[in-house]
Amino acid sequence: MAETSGTISDDELDLFQRYWSAANYLTVAQIYLQENPLLREPLKPEHIKPRLLGHWGTGPGLSLIYAHLNRLIRNTSAEVLFIAGPGHGGPSVVANVYLEGTYSEIYPDISRDAEGLRKLARQFSTPGGVGSHVGPATPGSIHEGGELGYSLMHATGAVMDNPDLIAACVVGDGEAETGPLAASWAAPFFLNPARDGAVLPILHLNGAKISGPTVLGRRQDEDVEALLHANGWDPVTVSGDQPEKVHHALAAALDDAYASIRNIQQGARGAGSSADAGSGAGAGSGGKRTTAARWPAIILRTPKGWTGPESVDGSPVEGTFRSHQVPLSGVRDNPEHLALLEQWMRSYQPETLFDGDGRLLPELAALAPEGKLRMGAAPWANGQPSVPLEIPDLAQYAVDPGQPGSTSIETTKPLGELFRDLYNGTEDNPRFRLFCPDETNSNRLGAVFEATDRCLLLPGRDGDDHISADGRVMEVLSEHLCQGWLEGYLLTGRHGFFASYEAFAMVSASMTVQHAKWLQHARELEWRSPVPSLNILLTSTCWRNDHNGFSHQGPGLIDTVLSLSGEVTRIYLPPDTNTLLAAAAHTLQSTDYVNLVVVDKQSHPQYLTLEEARAHAEAGASRWEWAGNEDGNSSTEPDVVIACAGDIPTEEALAAAWLLQRHVPDATVRVVNVMDAMVLPPQDVHPHGLDDRTFSSLFTDTCEVVVAWHGYARSFHQLLHGRPNPERFHVRGYSQQGTTTTPFDMVVVNRMSRYHLALEALRRMPRQFDGAEALAEHCHRQLDAHAGYIREHFEDLPEIREWVWSPPRP
Repeated sequence: MAETSGTISDDELDLFQRYWSAANYLTVAQIYLQENPLLREPLKPEHIKPRLLGHWGTGPGLSLIYAHLNRLIRNTSAEVLFIAGPGHGGPSVVANVYLEGTYSEIYPDISRDAEGLRKLARQFSTPGGVGSHVGPATPGSIHEGGELGYSLMHATGAVMDNPDLIAACVVGDGEAETGPLAASWAAPFFLNPARDGAVLPILHLNGAKISGPTVLGRRQDEDVEALLHANGWDPVTVSGDQPEKVHHALAAALDDAYASIRNIQQGARGAGSSADAGSGAGAGSGGKRTTAARWPAIILRTPKGWTGPESVDGSPVEGTFRSHQVPLSGVRDNPEHLALLEQWMRSYQPETLFDGDGRLLPELAALAPEGKLRMGAAPWANGQPSVPLEIPDLAQYAVDPGQPGSTSIETTKPLGELFRDLYNGTEDNPRFRLFCPDETNSNRLGAVFEATDRCLLLPGRDGDDHISADGRVMEVLSEHLCQGWLEGYLLTGRHGFFASYEAFAMVSASMTVQHAKWLQHARELEWRSPVPSLNILLTSTCWRNDHNGFSHQGPGLIDTVLSLSGEVTRIYLPPDTNTLLAAAAHTLQSTDYVNLVVVDKQSHPQYLTLEEARAHAEAGASRWEWAGNEDGNSSTEPDVVIACAGDIPTEEALAAAWLLQRHVPDATVRVVNVMDAMVLPPQDVHPHGLDDRTFSSLFTDTCEVVVAWHGYARSFHQLLHGRPNPERFHVRGYSQQGTTTTPFDMVVVNRMSRYHLALEALRRMPRQFDGAEALAEHCHRQLDAHAGYIREHFEDLPEIREWVWSPPRP
């Protein structure tokens, strides 16, 4: 393993300063110029873009760090993934990826010459060009940096089960004020140096946000160091506003950090390390543990907008919030500002950086690493082909339902067994992890602990349950961390699930939106390989959080995902275990999607054999002939369609259909179950949408449809837009009613109970049937009886608790 030199010679220092100047110059050029990119003639108003967009203030710091990481890579051949946390750092990162040559290889039209520089400048923040963030179009990026707070968690997920990778993560001091980033500092307690790579945080304190100071920027060095130290890091501070001194200090800090990382890893991976301590199943509290390594971290304190204008119109700019975006505005119309811009850009001496053809001078180009060691070409960042998961035969986890609805089990428990075997099956090439707030057992996924433990690198205590440094179930009581770690894991080619209580998945809902947007744009880039899908398991759902109360009840993530592009989103509502297994197998083998799987963890009736479940999952929605009373040879439409989506809605819809057939036997009832919510829209809205003929074969074109829906009724209506006569669908779903109550009372207060559904069906039938009036009276009596019974006995009526589907008999 190559060693770093620890010092920078005078010649190298001059080259570093010029390379940094080239990156800063190109950053400014991208913000301002549409012509004359090398200032080969005096700057004129027509050379300036009509709309000045972008952010300058964070750029010099990002370019400084990038240049020094290049030096470290050249000296050590380290695999480094660069993650830019500060928002709108795009032009500086693009400038560096261009200087190293990767950008032109991926985008040949942006060539390494004067014309390429012109196009590089023109494309930034212009129609048809590139945005101001380090988004999917930026080579080497797995993190956009637009919505702040997720950089360090993405870096942490990227290095899990990735022993040779170093994720150099630049954390902006504005970003450091967000809750998700504040939680991310706990990474050392979840990274095992025996098997994981390393995260190197570089906290860049430039002191200001868009219009004011940052909290950490105003704190003393020792206070910031204490914050990081308390979270398991070994920080060192580099500060200054004199480039020569900062270059020397930053180079030394990076050299020391690299040496520390390799020493930690070599110590952990040698004889007697955690790699051969009590790991895996049963390590529990009895095996040896490795406590958290004190990983290096760098605090870099330099001026915001460094090397930019010191003042504009009498107000200070460099080192203040005024340098955050575009320091000089109105350049086309303000000759003084135009002159200041030219003075600023010429201060970098572009004639000493680029040759007559506009190419970076050879001695500067030589400062960048070569091939895949360039950070813009890092295979982990650019979606290198991932190794697919081999899904075990689902038959070994399947449930025999017997007569549909006669068997009840905890629906998610067999899924935990599947996850267990995925851990065992990837032991030689670890590439699967479950991420979950402190709820793995609660969500009935505890079988995973037969294969591995919860990961925690802190001293153990007697009574701990399956906790070890070598565990690979990631539990931390932060939805942000769980999802962010998984996103970093997925974007670097591995596989996993994020399991969450349904209501609290909304904590990280905005992350889901951002990830979907990333995938949507990444799919348009041929050079990016597909990445495993983001799989979100929502359990402990609103309908069965009656014991926890109103705060735990909310299906809002369905609505959030429905608002995103149909190209990248899928929503599955399996009604039982076998359909859940089919959905999980599919989602784990899919790429470039956000898959939302919604199913409750409690004991529920089981309906379909595995073969039937696979067919149902493939279709997305199907008619359950056994649950209705249609004559299969008749072409007559039913009197009413009872549709359902979700486990509790399915049970209530089946019970309603049972009541109708038992009390009103002359009425024809059809039952349709929807497992894939995305089959409901037309095909031009979502690729899973049923064709018109198939949709009509399920719901007819004219028949009234009573729907029991897991989420908010409005979302089901949204899905139906564009279908024939959507007003005939009468949807009952969660209506923001709830409390600590009984399970059945939850469907009652939200008016989705079997009795409400039966009453709705009676109202919607085309004519009055014998027995209809008696059934309506029965439903009202039962609702009244229910209200009194639960307040007296604190449990549901016996006829509710004990009800099991059976073929209705009049």
